[in-house]
Amino acid sequence: MGNIGYIIKRLKTMDKKAMKEKINVIHQKTKKSKFSIFIDMQKCARLYGAGYMDYDLFEMYNLTDKQRDTYLTRGRNNEFVTKYCDKSALHYFMNKDEFNTKFEEYLKRDWIKVKETPKEEVLAFIQKHEEFMAKPIDGGCGKGIEKINSKDYETVEKLYEYLNKEENNFELEEIIKQHEEVAKIYPNAINTVRIVTIVTTKEGKSILNIPKENRNSIELETHIICAYFRIGNGGKCVDNFNSGGMTAPIDENTGIVTQVAIDKQKNIYENHPQTGEKIKGFQFPYWNEAIELCKKASKEVPEMGYVGWDVAFTPDGPLFVEGNEFPGHDIYQLPAHTPDKIGMMPKFDFEKK
Repeated sequence: MGNIGYIIKRLKTMDKKAMKEKINVIHQKTKKSKFSIFIDMQKCARLYGAGYMDYDLFEMYNLTDKQRDTYLTRGRNNEFVTKYCDKSALHYFMNKDEFNTKFEEYLKRDWIKVKETPKEEVLAFIQKHEEFMAKPIDGGCGKGIEKINSKDYETVEKLYEYLNKEENNFELEEIIKQHEEVAKIYPNAINTVRIVTIVTTKEGKSILNIPKENRNSIELETHIICAYFRIGNGGKCVDNFNSGGMTAPIDENTGIVTQVAIDKQKNIYENHPQTGEKIKGFQFPYWNEAIELCKKASKEVPEMGYVGWDVAFTPDGPLFVEGNEFPGHDIYQLPAHTPDKIGMMPKFDFEKK
């Protein structure tokens, strides 16, 4: 009866049309009955915290229960965010201007907020940087980001008027000069690496379990959970997986891409479709420096113990594009990248018993 009650509760909140579409697609692939797929979806939701999107994305219909239990699902990811991140510190990562202020030494580039900044300062930024990036302060998934060239506007005043429109809430950033080896793969976007860290005590426990007044005296340890190459595609200026980009896993110890790339539609790429450059086997420059950058930054706001850092590589070394308070889970264990059908959960087993 408990399982039936759980399923009824789930049905009240989920997007039934989208779920039905996923069931139809899986039915066509597997020839399993739609009812059995539906029941199995609910089982995975109840036991592993996997919604119908996870069920389809990770092809859980092809996994045993033992294999399913190794996957980092949306539900489990939410639990890690709750376990390691203090809500009162989320604002440092939810707003780009606050992130840039807190982590300015890691940015290594000019930036300015448009609103609430004197007009002459914004104009000075525009005159200094003929081309720049305009990012919505509270945006995510690469949405709303624009690459702007002041030459495309009749006057600097016209450009300022656009940037300062009531519906816009931009912060402007100097364009990052990408390392030539990384740019070879795709030159139209800054191709970043998502490096996920978790900060714990030496015993592997969340510092949120420790009273605030005692946290400054605790020795902290940073765990590198995973690293993934995020690559632009299709002429877009962003590398985000949910905005047309592709992704491939990286050996966090060596900085070498270990698998082919895959996009949201599960298309597989051994070589980039626009440049022909091989993706698997690519060696990142300044890899050790990138890892140390993330380890150092992870302790700036240790109450945010679970973060995904987007790192860019320049001729002079690594720098941050942004930090993510919700590191995501969808790009880390795609079927093409998990031939052994083992997900990410074993990498979170660092708590000492």
